[in-house]
Amino acid sequence: MKPGIHPDYHPVVFKDSSTGDAFLTRSTATSDRTVDWSDGHTYPLVVVDISAWSHPFWTGNQRIVDSAGQVEKFHRRYGKRGAR
Repeated sequence: MKPGIHPDYHPVVFKDSSTGDAFLTRSTATSDRTVDWSDGHTYPLVVVDISAWSHPFWTGNQRIVDSAGQVEKFHRRYGKRGAR
């Protein structure tokens, strides 16, 4: 790698704000917050809103958001089509 052009790549702990689960990985993300990890070291802590532990696709709680009945409006306008 060419020296002096790449961002600092270091260990970082990402924590899911909704479930509290955390994982240690390497990233260029930085943070003023830190956390003491189970290996005895202190790492920067980045809090995220959604991770694999809380994402609806991975948890199986996926929902279809139908704002203002758009699906029904489509079916009224174009009709339901059968499976081909």
